[in-house]
Amino acid sequence: MRLTALPAAAILVALAASPASAQPTTTPVPGPNDPGQPPASAGPELTTHAVGDAGTGLAVVRLAPESAPAGSILPGFGEQLPRQSAAEIGVGLAGAQVNSEAFLSYERSVAQASPLGFAVQGRAPQTPGTLVQTASPDNAEPVAGGLTPPATPLDALLGVGLLDGSAHARWDDELGPCVSPLADARTSVASLSVLNAIPTLPGATDLTGMLTQDTPKLDAAAKQSLIDAVKGLAGPLSRLGGLLSGTPDTGATGSLLSLPETMSARSTVEVVDLPGSANKAVKSTSTLQVASLRLLEGTPAEIRVDVVSPPVLTALSTGDEATSRVEYTAPVLRVGQGGRELGTIDAANPKLDVPISVAGGQRLPLVGGLTDALPRLDIGVLRLQVGQLNQKGQAVDGPLQQGGPVVKGFMLGATARLLDLQLLPTDALGLPNLPSALAQVSLGEQIVRAAAPAGGVVCAAPPARPGGGAQAGPAPGTPQLAYTSAAYKTVPIFWTGTALLMLGVVLVAALPNGRRGKARGGSGRTWSSPL
Repeated sequence: MRLTALPAAAILVALAASPASAQPTTTPVPGPNDPGQPPASAGPELTTHAVGDAGTGLAVVRLAPESAPAGSILPGFGEQLPRQSAAEIGVGLAGAQVNSEAFLSYERSVAQASPLGFAVQGRAPQTPGTLVQTASPDNAEPVAGGLTPPATPLDALLGVGLLDGSAHARWDDELGPCVSPLADARTSVASLSVLNAIPTLPGATDLTGMLTQDTPKLDAAAKQSLIDAVKGLAGPLSRLGGLLSGTPDTGATGSLLSLPETMSARSTVEVVDLPGSANKAVKSTSTLQVASLRLLEGTPAEIRVDVVSPPVLTALSTGDEATSRVEYTAPVLRVGQGGRELGTIDAANPKLDVPISVAGGQRLPLVGGLTDALPRLDIGVLRLQVGQLNQKGQAVDGPLQQGGPVVKGFMLGATARLLDLQLLPTDALGLPNLPSALAQVSLGEQIVRAAAPAGGVVCAAPPARPGGGAQAGPAPGTPQLAYTSAAYKTVPIFWTGTALLMLGVVLVAALPNGRRGKARGGSGRTWSSPL
């Protein structure tokens, strides 16, 4: 039985009690109880259609990725979905959304900045401490402030420094989304340490009896060598043999990944000029800013990763497939250790593997092949990977939201990541029931989507309705209906009847109890007023 750094029950309770915010979502249109029932909301047909969202996460930690089956309310459909992580933790989430089809008017533009987000097997509730702004009505200024992550047992897995965020959502009652800025959310973190422990690895230094009997690449002698090497390490495998235990001499607290400098994320949705047309296109953008990061900071195995070129992901929908596009500025990362360069990661070379080894007599595991003088046993691999751009587009010929008007146009979306850091086990580890990846940290998770009608977003003010109001004005010669406010014309008989009614109530209330009883038949019983 493997001992983990954190009890699984504590993790599940914490995730269920402190749900997270991912992308802001709008309220679905409620369906009628009776098929013949009229719609819940009726009004003039929209002349402006624009849908888009952008989400950016500073860091997302995944424990045992692709280890849990996906669920679905549709029978058998969950088997067709990608497998979920056992648990996910997001830090510094910035989300911006625009939806002209939203059923509730204040959800047409939403911007939010969240300190943390949690999910268990794909289920993500809301996190406290989130900054949110919605429109309409319009907001002249954004809401901004510090984001305080809630304390949870997951603090043993990551440490979050000072978080700041801002959210600005706007909407014009006449021009709809044709304002600037439209939806804009930002987050930044001053410091961050991720994966201070590996819960999927044993928390004991003695692996006797834990290794499987059918490991093809690990004979009896190799198994005993692994057991002896782990016994000599400064910490258990859940602390990567002591690499995650911290170093008092340098002050490092011990973490697989850390940010020594500020990292910021920004998500925006806007409408931009459409060449050759008076209409607009919908543009969703996710941007990240970070200078460098460290792996195993403060240890002899420290690895430095410099971000030479930060990523920018954009989805632009013009309503036409031929002119709509996804633009991605892929990141460029330079990886070094101990003054030597291990490699450059970019779109042409998206992956770099760094082995983790144990050797007899060594107090700490060897990372990156620092020495070849000792016989070693590779028990894991640190895999650094960038890019992973995925995009998809499709034509629209129907409502953009259930119950909305039919719209013809085009929608597209894309996802990308600045850096995926995976801790992978090798066959030589030989522990039972290990997932394909022990843990995964994604820095700079990005998602963008945009949809626009054919011809683009109409930004002209809607035509003035007759009478200047919501209803059509009366035809010439039609007698005017009465107004029910004293500030306008009144119908004398209405107010006369109202006055007589009130006078009767006062007279009845003023009659003595005995007289009211006689008036009802002389029984002598008193009558109690219900007032």
